[in-house]
Amino acid sequence: MRFEITFNRTGRQHMIPMDYQYYLSAWIYKVLAKADREFSSFLHTQGYLVEHRRFKLFNYSPLNFGKPKLWKEKSLFEVEGDQITLRVSFLLDEAAEKFIVGLFQDQQAYIGDKFNGLDLAVVQVERLPEPGNIRPEMYYRAVSPVVISQRNETDKYPRYLLPGDPCYDELFVKHLETKYCSLPNARKLPEIPALQFKQRGLAKSKLVTIKAYTSQQSKVRGSVFEFVLKAPDEIHQLILSCGAGEKNSMGFGWCEAVVTGKY
Repeated sequence: MRFEITFNRTGRQHMIPMDYQYYLSAWIYKVLAKADREFSSFLHTQGYLVEHRRFKLFNYSPLNFGKPKLWKEKSLFEVEGDQITLRVSFLLDEAAEKFIVGLFQDQQAYIGDKFNGLDLAVVQVERLPEPGNIRPEMYYRAVSPVVISQRNETDKYPRYLLPGDPCYDELFVKHLETKYCSLPNARKLPEIPALQFKQRGLAKSKLVTIKAYTSQQSKVRGSVFEFVLKAPDEIHQLILSCGAGEKNSMGFGWCEAVVTGKY
């Protein structure tokens, strides 16, 4: 279930960190906590568990603030427009629509660190129409970086893989299957058609800083690209509701279905 949130910029500040995903995620958790502290805490600290991995089944897009001026040496965007939009998605049933709209309506937000950020006010929350005609084979564009990692017993830190790595395609599919199995009452997926992933065109690697200027600062690498996925309907719905790859609740792996007759 996808929603578009429209903000008006309310403060005089025009600068926002280029790596603002963590601050956006923190705001979403804060909004969820106001309605149901227990559920928000569950998402934040536990998520859904399967095979010793935890999944937080929501996702969000990059902020849409037009074409900002890039201050690369300062890692900042300068935003001139007064209206900003954000898309969020949850794997919830239809009965939750009014709950989500009411939850985000009229909220205030500050998105940024202690040095730079934007003061925003929610002016509209709109349910987006479901993509029509879900097909076994779908074409997607990853709008935010898709994160796929691998960690062996001897690795101190995870190794982030990029498209073209010999293990990438297999791990991309495996992650989707494992995430689907984390769903309560998930039905067994059919053996045929098996999931088939194929990257299209060039991939662009992106390195994102999480919790900048803190003792918990870390860096995550992912890639944006287009891809074709052959899968059951449940997996396509999973991508559209929860994203692809890892760390979806941090804003990674937001995908849009591309309407095209070419694959």
